[in-house]
Amino acid sequence: MKTSDELAIMREANRIVAETLDEMRGKVRPGMTTADLEAVALEKLRRTGAKSAFLGYPGSKGPFPSVLCASVNNEVVHGIPSKKRVLEEGDIVSLDFGVVWKGYFGDAAITAPVGRISEEAKRLLDATADSLMAGIEAAREGNRVSDISEAVQNVVEGMGFSVVRQFVGHGVGRNMHEEPQVPNFVDRTGGRRPRLKNGMVLAIEPMVNAGSWAVRVLDDGWTAVTEDGSLSAHFEHSVAVTPEGPKPLSLL
Repeated sequence: MKTSDELAIMREANRIVAETLDEMRGKVRPGMTTADLEAVALEKLRRTGAKSAFLGYPGSKGPFPSVLCASVNNEVVHGIPSKKRVLEEGDIVSLDFGVVWKGYFGDAAITAPVGRISEEAKRLLDATADSLMAGIEAAREGNRVSDISEAVQNVVEGMGFSVVRQFVGHGVGRNMHEEPQVPNFVDRTGGRRPRLKNGMVLAIEPMVNAGSWAVRVLDDGWTAVTEDGSLSAHFEHSVAVTPEGPKPLSLL
């Protein structure tokens, strides 16, 4: 649980994240590289004095090498920005960004269209964004984490898509990943999950595939892709549970 003072600092952290994502979304266009988007994030860190939450994060094959996760088309999460990855008309790119500010973490993600995208891709983005809002609405004191999971899953599967199961949301605060885990599906074998209490901050982040929910991690040890090559989208907000209801800290 976070105090009101801690929540105020986390709002500052998440505002930096939200402003950066909004700036990147406005710059996404065919012909640019994912390294160009990394440069936008680096400049925001320089201007604000915030620290990257992702750079150097430990992994099985070495620390994460960037301040931004940029995942294109069938890449689900943790894509590494590259000068070689050129965005093309019709692509979708998921941008996941986090900062450390005054000892607290901010974390959010969006998926942006590159130029004109297909109707399926648009439906996928809409379903993922809508499922996030449904999950946020369920983040109320007295509910359980599984109520968030069920809300997300119902929207996604109701629109004919599938929810990634290998990666989940999480608590966030002085650490990037805190308890409890926040799955985007209901695990029938794992009980109903903890009750939500005022002062909790949760990173709710649906990851949604156009095809099967199965994913695999590439040889770089980071980039997760859909097993069947289908498109994937990712939206995320850091959300505080408050007496007044859910408060997305990373919403501009």
